[in-house]
Amino acid sequence: MVSDNKRELIEKLAGLRTKHIAVVLENIYQSHNASAVVRSCDCFGVQDVHVIADKKKYEVNREVAMGAGKWVTTHHYKNQNTESCLNQLKKEGYRIIATSPYADKTLKTLDLSQPVALVFGTEKDGLSQQAIDLADETIRIPMYGFTESFNISVSAALSLNTLRDRLMDSDIAWQLTDEELIDLKTEWCRNILYRGEDVYEEVLRNVLTDN
Repeated sequence: MVSDNKRELIEKLAGLRTKHIAVVLENIYQSHNASAVVRSCDCFGVQDVHVIADKKKYEVNREVAMGAGKWVTTHHYKNQNTESCLNQLKKEGYRIIATSPYADKTLKTLDLSQPVALVFGTEKDGLSQQAIDLADETIRIPMYGFTESFNISVSAALSLNTLRDRLMDSDIAWQLTDEELIDLKTEWCRNILYRGEDVYEEVLRNVLTDN
């Protein structure tokens, strides 16, 4: 059901995926910016995007995302607030990293020994005070011009590029576990197959019957 070429790509790229870095989007108002962040996550091999949308509906711009939604796992918090999302990530072992143009520390000095969740705020107002208060640390992207901040999607891409390079040059165990790899490859197959969820359920029933 999956072509040889696609299977080879799935095997290769799954091994490059990481959950050591996660991205959190807090009430992003412009769909093309949110979609561009998802696309960047796919390009940099970051698997999980957490979308807080208690004040603004999250929408995907398919032309911008370029199909990245099939490969990135998006966790939605439609009726939950920032606090519930960030506290859940803390329970999962993440340090919460707020992004602000006014912070003293930069991504180059960020401690990556523990998984990190980068939180990005709205284009107009930035992060909410609640997100800043819940953050374990606040970092900035160095800028040298008159404009106070980058576009949200540019900020995410620059951040992920820096952190991905640092992970690749480190001895940190950033790769997925064997169990996570199986789950991810299964998820990808469900996403790309016609009626993939039905196919998955049928295969699962057959496996259980055989056992």
